[in-house]
Amino acid sequence: MSSTPTGKLASLAAAVLQPGFVGTTPPPWVRRWLGEGLGSVVLFARNIVDLDQVAALTAALRAERPDVVVGIDEEAGDVTRIESGRGSSRPGNFALGAVDDPELTHEVARDLGRELASVGVTLNYAPDADVNSNPANPVIGVRAFGADPALVARHTSAWIRGLQSSGVAACAKHFPGHGDTRVDSHHDLPRIGGTRQQLDAAELVPFRAAVAAGVQAVMTGHLLVPALDPELPATLSPRILGGLLRDELGFTGVVVTDAVEMRAVADRYGFAGSAVRALAAGADAICVGGERADEDSARELRDAIVAAVVAGELPEERLAEAAQRVGRLASWTTGAQAAVPAHPGVAVDGSLVGLAAARRAVRVTARTGAEAALPLVTAPHVVEFEPPRNMAIGQETPWGVAAPLAGLLTGTTSVRLGEADLPADPTAGAAGRPLVLVVRDLHRHDWMRTAVRRAIAARPDAVVVELGVPALVAGVVHVATHGATRAAARAAAELLAGTLAPPLAGLGKPVAG
Repeated sequence: MSSTPTGKLASLAAAVLQPGFVGTTPPPWVRRWLGEGLGSVVLFARNIVDLDQVAALTAALRAERPDVVVGIDEEAGDVTRIESGRGSSRPGNFALGAVDDPELTHEVARDLGRELASVGVTLNYAPDADVNSNPANPVIGVRAFGADPALVARHTSAWIRGLQSSGVAACAKHFPGHGDTRVDSHHDLPRIGGTRQQLDAAELVPFRAAVAAGVQAVMTGHLLVPALDPELPATLSPRILGGLLRDELGFTGVVVTDAVEMRAVADRYGFAGSAVRALAAGADAICVGGERADEDSARELRDAIVAAVVAGELPEERLAEAAQRVGRLASWTTGAQAAVPAHPGVAVDGSLVGLAAARRAVRVTARTGAEAALPLVTAPHVVEFEPPRNMAIGQETPWGVAAPLAGLLTGTTSVRLGEADLPADPTAGAAGRPLVLVVRDLHRHDWMRTAVRRAIAARPDAVVVELGVPALVAGVVHVATHGATRAAARAAAELLAGTLAPPLAGLGKPVAG
């Protein structure tokens, strides 16, 4: 049993928590906890109105604890928090991977980091370092740089260096790799197959690059990887966190868990039980609050950690080590941001660097003889097919091509259709006008493919715009943006309307037929 007073244990337990909260100003309980040892908080879309408000929020947090780590889950792609209300003005990882210019990736991440630093954010749960080797993956997809391990590695490294050059700590995720799965860990426990040799050749390649790039934090994935540990998910596995990440890969920074309320671990080990097991396995910081963002939840975790130490289930030395690592991260962020020049400000319409990058990511595939279909000569009718929401993407985050296209071609009309409200004729309303079909991950949704086939049968001249992974090319002209961000949608609209410069929107190889 520990000889440390319970008050000290409570402070150590609070130091390793990274809770979320509700509101656009710090609630009283968060202010109080910061004075009692809480080391970090994490911001979500619900905490954000605009940049000035976020700056005021983080200033209020630092009035209670100057070195508090302020985290955010900002991938600057489809998963955005800082621009959740209007969509990211930067391209996501998949678009950057499609361009495959590491210098551009570095610049986009640096641009994002300077913006985050200017409003007081010090830790970003990004980049996604997963290799999206399974096209059916329901939760990663365009969040990854791609399916090639070497490509993912070089862009993971560039993104980390760019972000951290701005004074914001990067956090590579989801270790040891969430790319090869059909299961979303928000709902259940994914199983990652493959031998250790296969993992070394694929999933682990970007994480080795991340460590070499000096990444400050690594986020665990709630993943069962039998080749590494046949019994415990990575977040709770000493073999994976200690033996692999620490000893073999040589990572010395902060290990952050994915949210411990996620069903992949909470359904099996309990909410608090998952947190305790993660710390015992080698995690240093417990992320919580995407869904459980109240003081009672934070108290439940803190008290469970203290009880585990008192009961001898969690060594006090392990808890102290975790708290010390969080403290070192706080010191790094304080020093790094002090050394970075002030951000010059953000354009009214968002990141100019991001828009330029999104334009470079657009790709067009045209059947032989169909090149003249673009640009559109008159205002089109746009049909946007809406898939089920990815849990990682904010429900409030807008997407689609119709809105920016209407701003360029007056008279553009549109309709959005889901699986439950498909009409017999999805082309209704497009008579005598160009037809644009907008999809997200067409290859993953049977109902969407059926609807698109029906639409193309009725209108063979329809242009298809894919905002997800372009694993299935359909239509005589197919436009791939490699993401559904606001920047990607604007780039696609510019291409359709003829305002995107040809060098940026050059046609891809025509396909026969």
